[in-house]
Amino acid sequence: MAAVHDHDIAHAHDHHPTGLMRWLTTTNHKDIGSMYLWFSFLMFLTGGVMALTIRAELFQPGLQIVNPEFFNQLTTMHGLVMVFGAIMPAFVGFANWQIPMMIGAPDMAFARMNNWSFWLLPPAALLLLTSFFVPGGAAAGGWTFYPPLSVQMGMGMDMAIFAIHIMGASSIMGSINIITTILNMRAPGMTLMKMPMFVWTWLITAYLLVLVMPVLAGVVTMLLFDRHFDTNFFNAAGGGDPVMFQHIFWFFGHPEVYIMILPSFGIVSEVIPAFARKPLFGYSSMVYATASIAILSCIVWAHHMFTAGMPVTGQLFFMYGTMLIAVPTGVKVFNWTATMWRGSMTFETPMLFAIGFVFLFTIGGFSGVVCAIVPIDIQVQDTYYVIAHFHYVLVSGSLFGIFAGAYYWLPKWTGHMYDETLGKWHFWLSMVFFNLTFFVQHFLGLAGMPRRIPDYALQFADFNAISSIGAFGFGLSQLVFLAVVLKSIRGGAKAPAKPWEGASSLEWTLPSPAPYHSFETPPVIR
Repeated sequence: MAAVHDHDIAHAHDHHPTGLMRWLTTTNHKDIGSMYLWFSFLMFLTGGVMALTIRAELFQPGLQIVNPEFFNQLTTMHGLVMVFGAIMPAFVGFANWQIPMMIGAPDMAFARMNNWSFWLLPPAALLLLTSFFVPGGAAAGGWTFYPPLSVQMGMGMDMAIFAIHIMGASSIMGSINIITTILNMRAPGMTLMKMPMFVWTWLITAYLLVLVMPVLAGVVTMLLFDRHFDTNFFNAAGGGDPVMFQHIFWFFGHPEVYIMILPSFGIVSEVIPAFARKPLFGYSSMVYATASIAILSCIVWAHHMFTAGMPVTGQLFFMYGTMLIAVPTGVKVFNWTATMWRGSMTFETPMLFAIGFVFLFTIGGFSGVVCAIVPIDIQVQDTYYVIAHFHYVLVSGSLFGIFAGAYYWLPKWTGHMYDETLGKWHFWLSMVFFNLTFFVQHFLGLAGMPRRIPDYALQFADFNAISSIGAFGFGLSQLVFLAVVLKSIRGGAKAPAKPWEGASSLEWTLPSPAPYHSFETPPVIR
């Protein structure tokens, strides 16, 4: 009987599903990583189309293309799709692909849960996007869902809340998986302080996600109860407090911003040493800076609420706390610059995106410090200055980091080198059009143009026209990236064992730590 049972098990292991079933049932971390990356790119294009519709409407004053209600739906859904559908899943895709290889693990710790955490995303995205087609349309209160507006909206709001619940569950499962994998499945000899920086940034990010995602779930559940069960958590007429919603939401929302940037820090900390042909400068200070940023991010949430009627003492605390975050971030920028200093640098596409990231993210950081100063923030609150600030952080930050990582690891993922000329075109077009789109928005904001409005005064017309032209250029440039990826998957020059000369022979351990443990051969897994 035992022999038959063993034979059945062996037979089951031999059977590999093909076609659609392979992707539906896969527990392979590389397959799941690829699905995350494709899903995020699809959502990136979807959110991009929404952004271009917004910019087309704002190309000139007056109402041209969409009515104001639909315009507000677009701004809300653009934010939700980009944050929960594009940026976060892209980083989880990188984590799935790279972390097991970087720490010498055979796969992720919970392989089936890994599959499940991906397959929760498509139905959630479907719920989010089909809310456009229900009576009342999609949620139109901004991606932050502030009551009392969000309490009064139609069923599109309920669909958005449900979608966020599902995406949050996916994030929590993915994070638990990443934490367990990193802490329990490292190859012998790889201590925590020998891990590549990308692994470190994801470990810290995963802890942040486990901390704050349930907070978001809680606050949208309270909103749901207000909407359907007359609970009055946020209804002032029933004794509730709409500002309490903002406190709970931003306790999630601010760490969320760092959840979207820390993995980018990790990617850039892998790419710069490889193309500077030097170990990362200040490895341990990078680890401590990352941890400091994560801890500080949890105590500065109310800098989003300076105009909500806060005591002066509270304003001072959150102002100083926010400025304090600039210190560990500055340590990182210094370390990246010092890594490049006197290195034998070459400028392939991943390095271009990494340098673009450091330069533009620093601008975003400076405008963040400007927004941290209470009297200035009260002036620029809800203007285009804030839009410019967070797009410098999240587009030239998170997105450029994603591009740097994609070009860097593409030879490893596909087995083929990508087209370097097209890659450089993608970088320069993105760089020029990104700045054309968002730099002028600083001026619009300082001149007082409010955000989330479909029409505006004539004095803002010129900068809006420039911004809209830049946005269409930036959007179309991303099709170059799609062409590069498809071309690399289909073929091209075969990737050598060392795609990037000067990096270690295995791409899973770039010399993030000092060179004496650059793992030229794979570690033995006992």
